[in-house]
Amino acid sequence: MSIRVLVADDQSMVRAGFRMLLGGKDDIEVVAEASNGLEAIEKADRFTPDVILMDIRMPELDGLEATRRILASNGAPRVLILTTFDLDEYVYDALRAGASGFVLKDDPPEQLIAAIRTVAAGDALLSPAITKRVIKEFARAPRPTPPKELDDLSEREREVFRLIARGLSNAEIGQELYISETTVKTHVTHILQKLDLRDRVQAVVLAYQTGLFDLDAVRSSSRDDSPPP
Repeated sequence: MSIRVLVADDQSMVRAGFRMLLGGKDDIEVVAEASNGLEAIEKADRFTPDVILMDIRMPELDGLEATRRILASNGAPRVLILTTFDLDEYVYDALRAGASGFVLKDDPPEQLIAAIRTVAAGDALLSPAITKRVIKEFARAPRPTPPKELDDLSEREREVFRLIARGLSNAEIGQELYISETTVKTHVTHILQKLDLRDRVQAVVLAYQTGLFDLDAVRSSSRDDSPPP
């Protein structure tokens, strides 16, 4: 069964490029295009895509508000935000709007395709470059009190949470901890349930808003700087 994709971007050449790129994949089908936020909402309702590639800056209604309205409906698709380095301020609003992931427009084609497959499978992601900028941004922000539910996480779940916050995929987490990808998925599910989070993006936001793993970073840095035995 193909992944149904809606491409929302105000530039026709960009939409054509995505259609050409994705059209050659057996498991992906571009079912509609939209040139502005209002059109994206209408076509999301009409074509019921699994994934929406959503540009942020569009006329009539921007991608942020379009994302909020689309995700407010039942059976909402996954929204993958397309962004560029000079739009950092919008990335954090998109996080709060409920986007499932972020990729840069100049990411390699295979990375974009992998992102579509990832969010279509119910996962969420941040482009490695975006993850670094999210970490940097939230490191500067005032720190709220961590939720008490963090105490409910097991030691293993905390390890998995730390690696989620670093932007690792389930497969990469499995390799890091020497456990199966299926086991990682189970841990991720439990973490999201215990913390009442929708997806991994919210988990990353929580981790860096609260400075949850700052101490881990300090310890890791200390180990790296210590002289060999």
